[in-house]
Amino acid sequence: MTAPSAANAAPPIEPPKARSLAARWSGAALLAFLAGGLATTVTAVVTQRLDLLPHALTRAAFLDGASMRDMAQALANAPFARVAAERERELSWLAISDLGPQVREGCPGWLFLAEELAPQVDGDRYLRDRARAVVEIQAALRQRGIRLMVAVVPDKSRIETQRLCELDRSLALEGRLRGFVSRLAAAGVPVVDTTPALKTLQDRGEDPFLRTDTHWTENAADAAARAVADVARSLGLELSPQQNWDVVRGMPARRPGDLVRLAGLDGLPLSLQPVPEEASDSSFTLRKPDAAVAAASSAASAEAELFGDADLPQVALIGTSFSRTSHFAEFLAAALQTPVGNFAKDGGNFWGSPSAYFASDAFRQTPPKLIVWEMPERVLQLPRGQERWALP
Repeated sequence: MTAPSAANAAPPIEPPKARSLAARWSGAALLAFLAGGLATTVTAVVTQRLDLLPHALTRAAFLDGASMRDMAQALANAPFARVAAERERELSWLAISDLGPQVREGCPGWLFLAEELAPQVDGDRYLRDRARAVVEIQAALRQRGIRLMVAVVPDKSRIETQRLCELDRSLALEGRLRGFVSRLAAAGVPVVDTTPALKTLQDRGEDPFLRTDTHWTENAADAAARAVADVARSLGLELSPQQNWDVVRGMPARRPGDLVRLAGLDGLPLSLQPVPEEASDSSFTLRKPDAAVAAASSAASAEAELFGDADLPQVALIGTSFSRTSHFAEFLAAALQTPVGNFAKDGGNFWGSPSAYFASDAFRQTPPKLIVWEMPERVLQLPRGQERWALP
């Protein structure tokens, strides 16, 4: 066989000029995007607007991956990444009605938290650990003369089943709430499952949960507070000062839903967001006591007044945003007829509020007689992370 001559060899294939130019522009754009992200992230860290390690870096946290999770979450909130993610979310919603990884739509207009629909990996283990910790905390508080009771709020997807439409809630979640409540009750911890109170509202044709929000309505918060107060009164505690409130239900007004915000759509014009909803916003006015009650209350509080804590709440409420939404704390105070100190924490999940409260001056200097610990069902099986508790 003879080698092909140079004259007969095929000419080299050159890429089309248009394709080559597009590849260069794409590469340049990618490099500019990465450089912009790196520069803004470094600037945010240097100027202390971004903390890559919000919790202390410990050997245990490093080994179980908690430190890396903290860093990943912090990087997701870096300025450049946040703006890019916001635009991506808005475009995905406008183009294909996508709500992102954390939010799902059931029936039209009804939004649900995705983590309420499927069990967590090793969730049963985390639930058992948390139940055991609550029992230990109750025993430690009891030695100090403080009573603890727990109020569990069921998932929205457990109660609003008729609003799920095509969404599936895992059958593996069916016994989660009941299992947790049973563990606490068996260990002697006073516990309230607020499910029956919310179901009663449904039997009257009311929705206990807000349509575009993870939380309950005012009527549901009121019903749950009354159920908690019933159990609190059965503990036989004498709570003072005795106070009563006049509750005036406000007219329904537009209420931004936290699930719209979680889906990254709250920056869009209202006309482009999921259909907004309206909710009432009640007001609470402390009622003046009549003369006889005022005299008795004055005599009873005379000794306490010497220590300057006569009017301080003897009930402390810890928990999550459920305690800070739809006036649950105010409804609880009205049902108990005594002021309630609200130490709940938005986004605190299981341990955020109790760990902050137990470390606070409020707990050390003026410990309550009763602590009500509100906790949503969905946090019972969340990965444990850096959760720690200790009493001072």
